Amino acid sequence: MKSGDQTSRRKRNIKCWAFVVAGVIAHTIIVLLFVLLVMRTGNPKVRLGGVTVENLRASSSSSSPSFSTKLNAQVSVKNRNFGHFKFKNSTLTISYNGTPVGKATIVEGRARARSTKKFNVTILVSSNNKISRNSDQLSSDIDSGIINLSSHAKLEGKIHLFKIFKKKKSGEMNCTMDVNTSLKQIQNLTCK
Repeated sequence: MKSGDQTSRRKRNIKCWAFVVAGVIAHTIIVLLFVLLVMRTGNPKVRLGGVTVENLRASSSSSSPSFSTKLNAQVSVKNRNFGHFKFKNSTLTISYNGTPVGKATIVEGRARARSTKKFNVTILVSSNNKISRNSDQLSSDIDSGIINLSSHAKLEGKIHLFKIFKKKKSGEMNCTMDVNTSLKQIQNLTCK
């Protein structure tokens, strides 16, 4: 065997191994980028919007001030993940000064990957027989024409990636809003 053949064979073997190593490194980088960018999941954002007021009744009677109304709201679930977010039934609670005055069920659903799911919820709100320790504050708020309410909901579920991976995630909503009793509409709606 000639030494020139051995040298050229050795060079081909080195080239072959260099391609194999380069291929392994390239695959590792691709998998790493895939895991860091695509497989990374975050909590969906849940927001309340487009709230309308119906059948508002408010009485600032000094003995028993009260209010009642029906709120029609749009809830949006923004899913920025690469997999869909499937969530379970949840409860949306409306409170006045920390006291729950209304509840509604958010029915289980699914927000597609990298999209926003919107749905409507109707909440019956009533302070009757629920507010005793803050009755002076409620009477004052009704007289001023502004009733401040807060809302809370937590959607728990899973992010489904490629029908293989499932990661538990939850989206939480905390919103505040003012009910203007003279205009019968919502003002200053803000969500965190």
